Amino acid sequence: MNALELLEIIGSGETSKVQFKRTLDNQDSFAAEMIVPGTTVNDIDKNKVKEYLNKIIDSEKVELNENVYRNLNILKDNSLSLGGLLFFAKEPQKYRPAFCIKAVSFVGNDLGGNLYRDSQDIVGTIPDMFNQAVSFFTRNLHYIQKDKNFNSVGDLEISKIALEELLQNALTHRDYTKNSPIRLFIFDNRVEIISPGALPNNLTIENIKLGNAVVRNNLVVSFSSKLMNYRGVGTGVARALKEQPNIEFENDVEGEQFKVVIPRPQKP
Repeated sequence: MNALELLEIIGSGETSKVQFKRTLDNQDSFAAEMIVPGTTVNDIDKNKVKEYLNKIIDSEKVELNENVYRNLNILKDNSLSLGGLLFFAKEPQKYRPAFCIKAVSFVGNDLGGNLYRDSQDIVGTIPDMFNQAVSFFTRNLHYIQKDKNFNSVGDLEISKIALEELLQNALTHRDYTKNSPIRLFIFDNRVEIISPGALPNNLTIENIKLGNAVVRNNLVVSFSSKLMNYRGVGTGVARALKEQPNIEFENDVEGEQFKVVIPRPQKP
């Protein structure tokens, strides 16, 4: 199906919904089936929808309306789907306040410490939160000169590519049935990224290191692949490990969370 045919389907009514769904990957997503009570079409940020459509068609030829939102699985009946909320709402945390990132840069190595250098409640859509979380890392981690010129900025002490891959995985694959935030902690000796939900469907840490993946949120993955530098083929962990081999993973089944730990280089 070419772009013109896809454009015609998107702009048409409900009778074309099934046909359109077949043109997109992973539309049978768990997120698409979840309605966010209290939301309406007025909560949708049209500019974000246009940005998404620009990735797949010429959005200038599409008149945004409720049929388009339904065909994109942003809207279900008269409410936003969870996937729609997470990517296209004006204020996602108005309806799901726990779906955010709690970021803290501590003084010392103790989670119970009461001194911190920086903290932020990171909110917005998934792409917005990703960008803010990367900024939190880059302003709180050190830069190392290595063999570069003294006046150069230097390299981040932990690979930025690895951090980006791990953040994308946390936002995309976290368990959205759990009313908990992602937690991002920076200690003097390590960085931790803690996601709600253990690995699904008997997936193991060794599996994900080898690139095996089970998609928990199909619609979220579909939107991420268009709106973020996210491939969605299970290679993110392997890519992060290639850039930062000392990453540690903890799959806490009892605590229902998944933790990534990255040791920081220690000063001599």
